[in-house]
Amino acid sequence: MAEQFKNLVDMFEKSVKAFGPHELFGTKRDGNWEWSTFAQIGEKVEQLRAGLASLGIGRGDKVAVVANNREEWAILSYACNGLGAALVPMYEAQASKEWEFITNDCAAVAIVAGSAKVYDKVKALPAKVPSIKHVIGMELPASEPLSFAALMKKGAESPVPAIDPEPKDIACLIYTSGTTGNPKGVILSHSNIISNINAVQSMLPISTDDRSLSFLPWAHSFGYTCELHVMLSKGASIALAEAVDKIIANLAEVSPTLLFSVPRIFNRIYDGVNKQMAAKPAMIQSLFRAGLRAAAKRRKGESPSLGESIAHPLAKSLVFSKIVAKFGGRLKYAFSGGAALSKDVAEFIDGLGITVYEGYGLTETSPITTANRPGAHKIGSVGKAITDVRVEIDKTQTSTDAKDGEIVVYGPNVMQGYFNRDDETKAVFTEDGGFRTGDLGFVDGEGFLFITGRLKELYKLQNGKYVAPAPLEEKLKLSPFIANCMVYGDNQLFNIALVAPDFANLKEWAKNEGIDESEDAKLIKNAKVKSLLEAEVAKFTEEFKGFEEVKKIALVPEDFTVENGMLTPSMKLKRRVAVETYKAEIAALYA
Repeated sequence: MAEQFKNLVDMFEKSVKAFGPHELFGTKRDGNWEWSTFAQIGEKVEQLRAGLASLGIGRGDKVAVVANNREEWAILSYACNGLGAALVPMYEAQASKEWEFITNDCAAVAIVAGSAKVYDKVKALPAKVPSIKHVIGMELPASEPLSFAALMKKGAESPVPAIDPEPKDIACLIYTSGTTGNPKGVILSHSNIISNINAVQSMLPISTDDRSLSFLPWAHSFGYTCELHVMLSKGASIALAEAVDKIIANLAEVSPTLLFSVPRIFNRIYDGVNKQMAAKPAMIQSLFRAGLRAAAKRRKGESPSLGESIAHPLAKSLVFSKIVAKFGGRLKYAFSGGAALSKDVAEFIDGLGITVYEGYGLTETSPITTANRPGAHKIGSVGKAITDVRVEIDKTQTSTDAKDGEIVVYGPNVMQGYFNRDDETKAVFTEDGGFRTGDLGFVDGEGFLFITGRLKELYKLQNGKYVAPAPLEEKLKLSPFIANCMVYGDNQLFNIALVAPDFANLKEWAKNEGIDESEDAKLIKNAKVKSLLEAEVAKFTEEFKGFEEVKKIALVPEDFTVENGMLTPSMKLKRRVAVETYKAEIAALYA
């Protein structure tokens, strides 16, 4: 019988007791990876818990944190759990005005800053947010009373036992990204989150021998529950990536066995490997493709041809092993969530010998709703519902294909509601307690869920046909020349796309074509470049229906990023911002 936990405090204490000497968090300092054990982190959590209690922080309080993943983030999270205080995580990449809105909305009594740079920004918040009584700095010197070091020293002198949270006690308030307005605080109780952790104890193949490289923000529900809590509950270790641009180097250094990621990272791996293969001799390319075909056939229960059977072991030895070696050589499982992963990419990663388990969920569902796992694995799907969770398809909300409808979720993982948003909470629940996800999908005859789009993104062309843009966009981003894109066609005759080129690859192509690649703005106006991108769009969308065809494109001079306001911190496209920013370009395409 797999371990079952009452709440996050129970989970943390049992894990510290069971795995005390095992490594938990790895941090690279001065060029070397240093590891903290479960026992060491447990001691620090006890100290910080008492230190926070000395400030008067207790049950029902909200403690906000602005920090990237680091062991202090986890220590704070578990310390708050033990006081009955709710953690309110935010991103360093967010604008200060969003920190102000969130802390004011939830009436946070304290805010914790990760870096010195963030501390310098948030220390002005109490003047704007009256509820904030304490501004705490993880990196402040020990001489500062509100430094982590000082609070833990004080806590060590006056220990405070952890409370036993009630099931409905709030563990965290995770604010949604706010693609269409101000973010909403999703109330996740201890029972919500622990139901997710309990459900996967016997479902996912994770043990004390496993290690992940953490780069998915714990401020996002996927990283928070699926990586931080699940890995800790299983006695596994987590290396903390230095930065996004150091991920590949860090993979080689810590040799993870597991990878938790969103499709964007898997897409980059797919693009990078294909680009490398294109530069290899024809014989290696042929061997690579034959090996992938053999792997795909065996996965489907089909027999490879004689040539493919011979090629597969050679491909594994000469090609696949070298690719996997770049990820540390031990990577065996990849867990994908946050958005739909392209079937092409999933099959590609799987063909290399890394099993991809794709799942589905939202912040409002803690987040896991469905997941692929051993014994129930179908590439292209997001798996079957986890234990005690039920998925229904409501076809009354759409006029799309008969098999599609809005995904409605029932179970202990469903949030308590939106903080201080009674009307918005009521709007997303059915009369019998189901949560309306806003996502479109269908369940096949074997119980596997497939995602087909987002209800609020669905738009209707003038011919009456409905288009879900996200699947088109994800497919287009598989082109090595497309970094990002937005498909649009609301109440129009046809679809168009705003395309942000991958300038690194585009400039290399342009150089070979004798085109001046010195300025991005000039490059996207070149007729040959425009023709190349038009051909790429046609190539990568040829499998879609006729009315979904993208007939015109506009090239834009920069990628969609969090910094320029086009993406949320969880990497979701802010469509209204893109439409407003490029309204002239869109209008010109329809002129």
